[in-house]
Amino acid sequence: MEQRPAPHPLTGTSPGRAPPTALRRRRQQQTPMGIDLILVGKTDSAEIAALMADYSKRISRYARFSVVFLPDVRNAGKLPVQIQKQAEGEMILRQTAPGDYVVLLDEKGTEMRSVEFAAWLGGKLTGSARRICFIVGGPYGFSGEVYARADAMLSLSRMTFSHQLVRTLFTEQLYRAFSILHHAPYHHE
Repeated sequence: MEQRPAPHPLTGTSPGRAPPTALRRRRQQQTPMGIDLILVGKTDSAEIAALMADYSKRISRYARFSVVFLPDVRNAGKLPVQIQKQAEGEMILRQTAPGDYVVLLDEKGTEMRSVEFAAWLGGKLTGSARRICFIVGGPYGFSGEVYARADAMLSLSRMTFSHQLVRTLFTEQLYRAFSILHHAPYHHE
């Protein structure tokens, strides 16, 4: 029978093992990158909200994921489109920080197949950014300042979808990308 060395009297660890504080520090350094989905306006449909909650829970198995709802601009219906986009843009920019990788979901963005998006996401997750922010704007898109801050733009399709529906479509694609990266039995090709 193999004998194990006695633990160190001060650290409680066996020889050759790191003390608890070093282990804790190593785990903190290995904490996965955060992913935020930033949305302008609340989700009006209970069905869309339920689907988003389901996919968010699934994504959280693979990464730190949160959905950030920004309030609708007050009296938006009475404001010119440019003023509305400017107000939404200011709220969006307040949610980003230096070091974040900002991705706009925009009809002018790059289209990818699900497998290509998974590979792209996998590359970003191993990058130097501390957080990836995917942003769905309001019904009129983004202000010039938000476009200037963006690191990338993705398009789900050349077709136009309501910004409410895009939330669910993208959340499902994000989950699908993680399932592809982790070889989970969700995506079939």
